[in-house]
Amino acid sequence: MKRLFYLFTSVAITVGFASCSLDDDGANFYYAPLEIVNAQVPDTFEYGKVYTINVDLLRPDDCTMSDTFDVRRSATDSTNIRTVSAIGIVLEKDECEEVSEEIRDSFQFEVIYNDPYIFRFYSGDNENGDPEFIEVEVPVK
Repeated sequence: MKRLFYLFTSVAITVGFASCSLDDDGANFYYAPLEIVNAQVPDTFEYGKVYTINVDLLRPDDCTMSDTFDVRRSATDSTNIRTVSAIGIVLEKDECEEVSEEIRDSFQFEVIYNDPYIFRFYSGDNENGDPEFIEVEVPVK
């Protein structure tokens, strides 16, 4: 009787695992840069403080959502130049409705240098496919 119980149990477990498909159809979204149309930065920074930088982004359709910011220090220029890109998640759906609306998001920025900061906010590509930026300089007191 015990053998019969173990046989039925092992068959049930095998059928249970075999009926579950672990195949993944792939990701149903991808990341894309969003155009920044405006940024609200303070007139001056104070060394050692953390600031909230508000950014207005262009949401092109209802399949696109704001996710995060990529704030990079310029490796070739200066330690105080920051290039800011807004990263969006785009859902892969059959139909996306165009909305062309501005949404607001923000990120935290810590002032770790005494020299003025130059922010380069990515605002899209021009007709030649070259990136364009909104540049803002903020002195540190």
